[in-house]
Amino acid sequence: MTKFDPKIHHRRSIRLKGYDYSQAGAYFVTVVTWHRECLFGEIVKGEMKLNKIGKIVEGEWLELPKRLSYIEMGASAVMPNHFHGILFIHQPVGATRLGQTKSMHVNLEGSPLPHGPKPASLGAIIAQFKSRATKRIWKIPEFNATPIWQRNYYEHIIRNETDLKNKTDYIEANPLLWDEDDENPINTK
Repeated sequence: MTKFDPKIHHRRSIRLKGYDYSQAGAYFVTVVTWHRECLFGEIVKGEMKLNKIGKIVEGEWLELPKRLSYIEMGASAVMPNHFHGILFIHQPVGATRLGQTKSMHVNLEGSPLPHGPKPASLGAIIAQFKSRATKRIWKIPEFNATPIWQRNYYEHIIRNETDLKNKTDYIEANPLLWDEDDENPINTK
């Protein structure tokens, strides 16, 4: 194994440079499982059949607005090895809601996180979603302490009604298109 060298082993952000992800807006997100393992269920005749873990993921997503009053959910779909969702942030809450220090953000429980996501931002929301789902999944003995998610997530800032309709249609059709989906393990070999 090669020793870590920050000159060649660096991660680049996939976020839009300079964009404030805590501002009001609509966002499409995709979160993928660790090693693209099909953990959440299976597609049967074009319909997603959630297993116990898939139901946990779906439930945690739908619970987010109950804990975070400034967000609303749009279309979502739990797929065998990934999740798609649209969420709306209604007001810029950012640092004024939870406070932050000069170079450190505070997580939703109030603990300092060096270089973590900005409070009340899309990153903080997705981190909470992944964390809460993981904690519940880890209560299932065969999944205790096994990785559930890939490190990051994909996001797309929804810019207008046409874009929102296209992303909504994509999410709703996703189970029907599983055979051609890039995330389908059959298509990655």
